[in-house]
Amino acid sequence: MEPVFAALLGFALGSIPFGLILTRAAGLGDVRNIGSGSIGATNVLRTGNKGLAAGTVLLDAAKAAVPVLVAGHFWPGTEGIAAVAAVAGHCFTPWLAFKGGKGFASAAGALLALAWPAMLICAAIWAATLYLSRISSVSSMVTVIAAPVAAWALGYPHVIVPLLAIAAIVLVQHRANIGRLMRGEEPRVGKKTP
Repeated sequence: MEPVFAALLGFALGSIPFGLILTRAAGLGDVRNIGSGSIGATNVLRTGNKGLAAGTVLLDAAKAAVPVLVAGHFWPGTEGIAAVAAVAGHCFTPWLAFKGGKGFASAAGALLALAWPAMLICAAIWAATLYLSRISSVSSMVTVIAAPVAAWALGYPHVIVPLLAIAAIVLVQHRANIGRLMRGEEPRVGKKTP
């Protein structure tokens, strides 16, 4: 039953739609009605409120890191299950008809809790890719693909499978972005989206 407990905890915490909660609490309405329609930090940033976007990043990362740490404490060996479930909960939250965010911030929080040295490498990869491409989705996708490689290189083989599963979820959530990239229509950082 321990894997089930870890999965339920991860999914429950991951499903909390912090981006939507914060924007509504700030009187900015429903963040799903602007930009990409996502509840994630990149879309929250399109409201023009950098503080709310930063808060969304931190909370979305924390809601994945916390269940990983709790699972590791109470049910050792189930950390990867909690991590994947938390990212899935964010992307397919039952509170929003199983729709949600793209999963990158939650993936980062999960990686931080699973293998923090790999997270440092991935943060550098994310920053470099964003600097070079100026496209948020590109930096997110490159980073989640790099995460299992970084974990393997740094000696964390037990987290490779969960990180591959998380990468798959994040990439699926970016399918519309991939389509826009192929058409040359994906917006760059700093460009306002109607």
